[in-house]
Amino acid sequence: MTTAPAPVSIDRLVRIMAQLRDPATGCAWDRAQTWATIAPYTIEEAYEVADAIERNDADDLVDELGDLLLQVVFHARIAEEAGAFAFGDVVTAICDKMERRHPHIFGDAAASPGWEAIKAAERAQRADDGTLAGVATGLPALLRAVKLQDRAARVGFDWPDTTGPRAKIDEELAEIDDAPPEHVEEEVGDLLFAVVNWSRHLGIDPEAALRRGNVKFERRFRGMEAIAGNTFAGLTLEQKEKLWAEVKRAAIKP
Repeated sequence: MTTAPAPVSIDRLVRIMAQLRDPATGCAWDRAQTWATIAPYTIEEAYEVADAIERNDADDLVDELGDLLLQVVFHARIAEEAGAFAFGDVVTAICDKMERRHPHIFGDAAASPGWEAIKAAERAQRADDGTLAGVATGLPALLRAVKLQDRAARVGFDWPDTTGPRAKIDEELAEIDDAPPEHVEEEVGDLLFAVVNWSRHLGIDPEAALRRGNVKFERRFRGMEAIAGNTFAGLTLEQKEKLWAEVKRAAIKP
């Protein structure tokens, strides 16, 4: 006869964080943190969750989801100490939101009006009800570019096919070539924005594409190092490029 698992309560984690933040007996590092100082860790933990999913590593995913949950509890604890809100308010807010956005499940609606329609109605109630309102500035740049472009497309500001976005890339490359030094960074930003737009029209997630590109580069670079050993750093660029071509042809993995 199997024994049912003991119920798990979030209260234990909330109490742990409260003890870590205790002014008298808590951890010095945890006490010193603010929303701003731990925000980078929150972003990092979200990416580590995505990495575990990409690797289909369920054991690691359990650990990384725990790290991400800790970030939520950490932010909420700081807020509670400041008298702003508590962890319970976070839970209530998301529960209310999910029920509100699924009126056909939790309400009397015969069918869902659509996720984006519901979100648009919510934005309309805010002080800033513009098309681009609510696209967080703290998002990773590639993701924010996609969201901005998607929002603009909903009101008809978009290319009808892939031809326009592809031509825009050539235009932006030319502008980089012609730009004075003080404007090159701005023009490179325009080029990256154009590449994201082209990716979107091709149905490709640019963030996922770049992650795969990073993995490919790392695999090939490690392959070059595996061939050359300790001599790699001293090789000429031409010799390194030959190694790169060899690794690329053979798909050598370290």
